[in-house]
Amino acid sequence: MNNTTKSAALPLAGIKVVEFTHMVMGPAAGAVLVELGAEVLRIEPIGGDSTRELKGSGAGYFPMYNRNKKSICLDLKSPEGLAIARRLCAQADVVVENFRTGAMDKLGLGYDALSQENPRLIYCSEKGFLPGPYENRTALDEVTQMMGGLAYMTGPPGRPLRAGTSVIDVTGGMFGVIAVLAAIEQRHTTGRGQKVSSALFETTVYLVGQHMAQMAVTGRAAQPMPVRISAWAIYDVFETRDNDHVFVGIVSDGLWQKFCDTFGLAELGADPRYKANNDRVAAREVLLPQVRDLFKSFTKAELIPQLERTGLPFAPIGKPEDMFDDPHLAASGGLGATTLPDGRATRLPILPIEMDGRRPSQGGSLARPGEHGEEVLQRLGIGAEDIAALRARKIVG
Repeated sequence: MNNTTKSAALPLAGIKVVEFTHMVMGPAAGAVLVELGAEVLRIEPIGGDSTRELKGSGAGYFPMYNRNKKSICLDLKSPEGLAIARRLCAQADVVVENFRTGAMDKLGLGYDALSQENPRLIYCSEKGFLPGPYENRTALDEVTQMMGGLAYMTGPPGRPLRAGTSVIDVTGGMFGVIAVLAAIEQRHTTGRGQKVSSALFETTVYLVGQHMAQMAVTGRAAQPMPVRISAWAIYDVFETRDNDHVFVGIVSDGLWQKFCDTFGLAELGADPRYKANNDRVAAREVLLPQVRDLFKSFTKAELIPQLERTGLPFAPIGKPEDMFDDPHLAASGGLGATTLPDGRATRLPILPIEMDGRRPSQGGSLARPGEHGEEVLQRLGIGAEDIAALRARKIVG
């Protein structure tokens, strides 16, 4: 099956997306859409999106969330560049943007302006906040994790800690995609598009909603995860003899019995005081030291096969770099071949879903800044001489 056939077989084949985005949230939305088969065209400034050049923890943003997208560089400060952008949006099914509130409207690229020319347009705005008192504040993933209670729940008391990945940016992008897909479905009935939005702050609050519900149900505020009272007695990270660590959870009475049988703890397994989960929770201070000592007698390599046999939820403590060599990801095709901008080959995670027995995407490449400019302009009917003139004046890069 060639690439064209593969693309045509995907669920969003034929959907055209124009993306005015940077950093993570907006590109993450486009990344999902492109992996589902949409054609995604990034509008970048002349010279390319500055996200491409980020260092440190930002060095992975561009390669992770921009594979398989097309790129055109436009000077949106020029009337000609804006006119080209508007023409592209007039032919699009979806526009995705994640710039500051009002920025696209000032350029004449807001929903109200574009929908007059393209009533079927679905316009996805990825913001810091949905409309309300905070909507004009500058927001980042970390800002809203702090505001919305996630950092409080992640760190120990008095030491709020952001999650170890851009979880709100990515999840906010995913909620934007959910809204886009719902709008596409609704368009089948109404014939019209609409503006949809998702936001970092509201995404954060949605994710901590379980803790809000806990407060509503119990009348007691949720405690940060490092000091929370677990629903289960054995649900923790345990040290092994070789100074490694493994998480183990015993989350049912049946698993408790299996655990005791597997590890030769006949006395504990037969003791009526520990048969029921709530009784084990009450006896946590008695049981946990025994389990810690037990696991400390095994190396990680010895312990994992034992745990595998029990059916217990367990996990060795992995690092991101370990995932490159994870046997399950290798066998299941969870990493797709990716060519980095400097030509180096690597493998990065693809969309974590399966459809009709197969993964919808298989990795891909990263466009150079403006790589598809000529192709895109030709599709608009702009001739070679005019394209050359636009390039010479740095309206197109």
